[in-house]
Amino acid sequence: MKDERGIYYFPVPADRSLRVYVRKNADGEIEFRLWAEDTPEIWEKHPWLNHDILSRASNLYKEERNSNVNQLSLYDLSVAKSLLEGN
Repeated sequence: MKDERGIYYFPVPADRSLRVYVRKNADGEIEFRLWAEDTPEIWEKHPWLNHDILSRASNLYKEERNSNVNQLSLYDLSVAKSLLEGN
């Protein structure tokens, strides 16, 4: 899907208030950015991030805060590739 912010998908299909936007940067690398209707500061405070950075951040979060949460599951590289190929 696409809106004024760019191309996005719903990482949790049942929750339409959460979106992950995807794009390719100048080097052709896929980047992600999270948007949440209930917490607009997420979009404002977090820049576009590549999958490697997100993976490292997810691992750090698991180690330091909650090993039961896999935040990386929101950022699906195969979905991002498919969306970007179609546009």
